[in-house]
Amino acid sequence: MNLLGRAVVTFLPLVPRRVVGYISRSYIAGETLDDGIAQVRALGEEGCTASLDILGEEVKRAEETEVITRHYLEALARIRSSGVVSNISIKPTALGLNLDPDLCETNLRSLLTRARESGNFVRIDMEDSGMTTATLDLYRRLRADFDNVGVVLQAYLKRSMEDIETLKALKVNVRICKGIYIESPEIAWKDRQRIRDSYMEMVEALLSSGCFVGIATHDRQLVERSFDLIDRLKLVQDRYEFQMLLGVGSALRREIITAGHRMRVYVPFGADWYSYSTRRLKENPAIAGHVFRDFFSIRS
Repeated sequence: MNLLGRAVVTFLPLVPRRVVGYISRSYIAGETLDDGIAQVRALGEEGCTASLDILGEEVKRAEETEVITRHYLEALARIRSSGVVSNISIKPTALGLNLDPDLCETNLRSLLTRARESGNFVRIDMEDSGMTTATLDLYRRLRADFDNVGVVLQAYLKRSMEDIETLKALKVNVRICKGIYIESPEIAWKDRQRIRDSYMEMVEALLSSGCFVGIATHDRQLVERSFDLIDRLKLVQDRYEFQMLLGVGSALRREIITAGHRMRVYVPFGADWYSYSTRRLKENPAIAGHVFRDFFSIRS
């Protein structure tokens, strides 16, 4: 954990809500769908595509999943009517995976059907390791009926290369990230360089198998290694894209676009901004440091 990230986590409980709200403007589009669409449009002017993510995971009741599903249906409709270029990104627990897997699958099928009708795509996010198997099982069932669905794998989990072996025959669309949840050393790599090496092993295995890969990272070393891999495999642009979080790594994002690669930015929005902000900063102190550094450098 870097010093800035450690400081953010240590003093976060003392930070007034309004200050967290002020800083969160860098990495959360706002509370409403209008805010999300406006941010996507602004990113489009920079040459980026986007993925809208409605905040509100860890639901407690089935009725809450219906509300979130309805909000995503509204987002798909607005994406289409506004002409912006964005897909949607969904936490499976927000649609009820931890409550009732069948309920979650029903909700996702309704979204995938609507997305397919409008030529759009749905990314199923990955959460902590307790949800990994259930999420991948759900993804395999949906992939049998839909080709506009993707999933996420985390490079710090030791199981991930085995998961790739079972998925790559499906010609999957996979977002690769390092992983942000706190996991035990029995199941997750802890060494920073080992995680980077795992990341690149996964990216190469998927790209070499004809899969589409979302290279999701703010790590310059991984970006440069990915550039080299793309050149070595002689890949065309429709085989991959780089991905980043809103408000993080803006300078590196511009460099990637300038180098001629596609870039997608994840755009979270919603009324649940405060709990999302505090939870994410605690879960990933390194990202916390990046966010705060970018926030103050932009304003200096």
